[in-house]
Amino acid sequence: PAPLLSGSCSHLWALPCPSCADGWLLAEGQKKQLQELYQLGPQLGSGGFGTVFSGTRLSDGSPVAIKRVARESVLQWDELPDGTRVPMEVVLMEKVGSGCHYIIQLLDWFELPDSFLLVMERPEASRDLLQLLLEHEVLSEEMARWLFRQVLEAVRHCTACGVLHRDIKPQNLLVNPESGDLKLIDFGCGTFLQERPYTQFAGTHVYSPPEWIACGCYYGHSATIWSLGVLLYVMVCGNLPFCKDHDIVSGQLFFGHQVSPACEDLIRWCLAKHPADRPELEDILCHPWVRGGRF
Repeated sequence: PAPLLSGSCSHLWALPCPSCADGWLLAEGQKKQLQELYQLGPQLGSGGFGTVFSGTRLSDGSPVAIKRVARESVLQWDELPDGTRVPMEVVLMEKVGSGCHYIIQLLDWFELPDSFLLVMERPEASRDLLQLLLEHEVLSEEMARWLFRQVLEAVRHCTACGVLHRDIKPQNLLVNPESGDLKLIDFGCGTFLQERPYTQFAGTHVYSPPEWIACGCYYGHSATIWSLGVLLYVMVCGNLPFCKDHDIVSGQLFFGHQVSPACEDLIRWCLAKHPADRPELEDILCHPWVRGGRF
């Protein structure tokens, strides 16, 4: 593997702006060393919390994704044992970094004067699930089941590691269309899992549970189950179950596409209005629809 540089290293990296991406903008004395690690490729995408570029690890030719996160866009910070302040995203990805094939791996990270760079694995043939849904409108229940199982395993691993992702949605799921293999990405909205309620929300509003909208607080486990219900609905129906706050709070669920009774039962259970009425993660894993045959 490529040598790892500490996040507190003194090497100054700068990424070119998307409109003139022609290489690293580096001090001359640092250019040779950093180019021996990674080669920057085209921009893959950008959002509110960072810009992602393709790249190559030069030691072995492995494809990587390089995410640049501006300091001002970091939602939460944590402190390493040596006192270095780093984005919570880095800490969370390191916590979930082994033992689960369904979570994207953080390979390296660097600190810049104005931002952080996260170097992650990049499955070459994968696209985010939203792209697949836009192409196919809905997924077959067989495909949805296979993908949903992988998401459940990713969530189970996060829970075991004490991590709450908080932004499970199609855009944050990379899928290989040929194999059906899935990776959960983007821990930028994540935090440490706690038993007491959260009073701040991070994530995508249309995936937020009714208790957050109505009461301004939520529990991590039950909010995750709600987001899983929204995700499954989107996969098999091709649209969001709720778009407005009053719809989320009212909990009136309608199915525009025909789905099997077992699938509808699971979605309705996950999207129960009251958190106590929603299943536990293990209940979902044992649900008849989830245990059905693979496509």
